[in-house]
Amino acid sequence: MGLTIDRMDPKETALLVVDMQNDFVAKGAPLETPMGQEMLPTLKKVLDFSREEGISVIYTAHVHRKDGSDLGLYGEIYPPILEGACLIDGEKGSEIYPEVTPRDGEPVIKKRRYSAFFGTDLDIILRTKGVKNLVIAGLTTEDCCFAAARDAMYRGYKVAFLSDATGTYDYADIGFGKVPAEEVHRVMLTVLGGSTAHVMTAEDYMSKVNTDHTEKV
Repeated sequence: MGLTIDRMDPKETALLVVDMQNDFVAKGAPLETPMGQEMLPTLKKVLDFSREEGISVIYTAHVHRKDGSDLGLYGEIYPPILEGACLIDGEKGSEIYPEVTPRDGEPVIKKRRYSAFFGTDLDIILRTKGVKNLVIAGLTTEDCCFAAARDAMYRGYKVAFLSDATGTYDYADIGFGKVPAEEVHRVMLTVLGGSTAHVMTAEDYMSKVNTDHTEKV
């Protein structure tokens, strides 16, 4: 059981970099996700490779209006968002972390919910580019990356979910015990691999791209 991707044509592949924003990645940020810092070297390698091979690179940024008019239930779920402490469109915290900033021409999809497809033009962009394979990296494994993977699969895209270029944070005890980030990550990769995507490492991804000089990887 599970999806298998054997090879990927660069012209039919896009890398989706999910929510690598200052408010998640920077040390001491309101929504700090340490695994985001830990996987930065791998993500930078994936970005360099993808750009070199002509693979489309697309970013997402989870943002909200300063007046909170687009919050929905996020205000109840995440107090820092309700208080306006993070993810405010146009403010520095909502910008992509400098080490993995987009290059000219690489779109940044602004979204208000977990999924990069919900209320955005991502699907239109992918279909216009002729994308069939969507490679997912970024934060967080169980929320925005998971939601993007599920919605992509629903729309017929084959999803490659990068196990070492995604990550999350520790979960507090809500009656079932604390869950460390590594355990959340492991379980979600297992669920995704059985139901939604081909879960693979960054090296696996790069080896599956059809290229005339894969031996350089």
